[in-house]
Amino acid sequence: MSQIRRSNFRKSLHQQLRGLFRKFPQSIRFPFYRRMVDCDPAPDSRLELKIAETQEELEACFQILHDAYVSSGFMKPHPSGMRVTIYHALPTTTTLCAKFDGRVVGTISIVREGVFGFPMQTAFDLTQVRAKGGKIAEISALAVHPEFRRTGGAIFFPLVKFMRQYCVEYFDTRHLVIAVNPDRIELYEAVLCCERLQANVIDHYDFANGAPAVGATLDLRLAPEVFRRTYGGRPPKKDLHNYFFELSLPNIKRPSRKYFTTNDPVMTPELLDYFFNQRTQVLPQLDDRKKSLLWSIYDQVEYRAVLPLLQGSADHGHPLRRHQRYSIRCPGAVEFSVDGSKRNFVLDVIEISLFGFQAECKLNLPLEQDGWAEIDLGQNKRSRVEVRSVRHRETEAGHFYGFKLTEPDTIWRECVAALEMSLTSGDLA
Repeated sequence: MSQIRRSNFRKSLHQQLRGLFRKFPQSIRFPFYRRMVDCDPAPDSRLELKIAETQEELEACFQILHDAYVSSGFMKPHPSGMRVTIYHALPTTTTLCAKFDGRVVGTISIVREGVFGFPMQTAFDLTQVRAKGGKIAEISALAVHPEFRRTGGAIFFPLVKFMRQYCVEYFDTRHLVIAVNPDRIELYEAVLCCERLQANVIDHYDFANGAPAVGATLDLRLAPEVFRRTYGGRPPKKDLHNYFFELSLPNIKRPSRKYFTTNDPVMTPELLDYFFNQRTQVLPQLDDRKKSLLWSIYDQVEYRAVLPLLQGSADHGHPLRRHQRYSIRCPGAVEFSVDGSKRNFVLDVIEISLFGFQAECKLNLPLEQDGWAEIDLGQNKRSRVEVRSVRHRETEAGHFYGFKLTEPDTIWRECVAALEMSLTSGDLA
């Protein structure tokens, strides 16, 4: 009982001190937060940062997250001892983990926009972020084991560094968005240079058990210059610009990819069943629309036994395309005959299927035109195919064109076949 009283007293004291500190002007508060930065440019070699991909790693991540959310009042205790959401089941979500001496001590999840959108979309308006163009990812499920929370950022900063690097280099992401408790929003603004999505606080955020929340965003394209102005020239342990954008950490285990895909799915049928059917009831509790969308994602026969059955009419059946499309980010070029001469147009390919692809182009392309495209689908995987431009779509993010292949070559067929047959990113390594 005395320990509980001491804990409540310390919590009350901290709240009162934070309340007093908030009365100081921002010009004093923000520099104070930045002086607290402690980013070790040479972390302990026992620290490893990687994608959580095994049952043991994922379970440890979900347990750390559960305990952190329960202690903060962001969720009620679950019998499984884990916090697992439907977003964790999607191939467009990647969970990163920090391991120390082989033990998971920290985690963070990155949710790229997929069939279920973002958790934040239920409460926050992302219109202004979308207007800037570029893909968005929500940063969620950030937690550090209690034993490592008082280590001066020894786990937090490496996790955030890995997250930023992964989003830029592997996840095809420009904008990060995050929902933060009002008590912590200034740390994200001052230390991580985030901007608020809106001035007002959301009083009741359902995704965090009704706790209040503030939305924030970070433009990863502009971040290097913002961090340089904020931190440039400081001592190594205080210079987050050097730490995040110039320093290479050997502790980070990069994903191995044969092709330039944009996702690193890890959910095998066995893992999907274990976490979302056996330990929790996330899948059975979905409505028919979400069940149908899940079927459209996991369309391989191996997943049929673990996916939830629809309860309504047959009209909810999963809408599969004749040729499934796959998310990818790779460079390419197309050659067309324009005014009697050959002209090359640089492409940024974002999606492929067996007989077509979608690409972004900075220049205006002629439609209903035949030509030849060369696309680097992976390392030493260049495909040369005859194509026809068939569609143009202009959005706030840019100009996108659809192409139809006359006949895929061997490299193209091998790439699509590998994507069709793989259940996880490990199958493509």
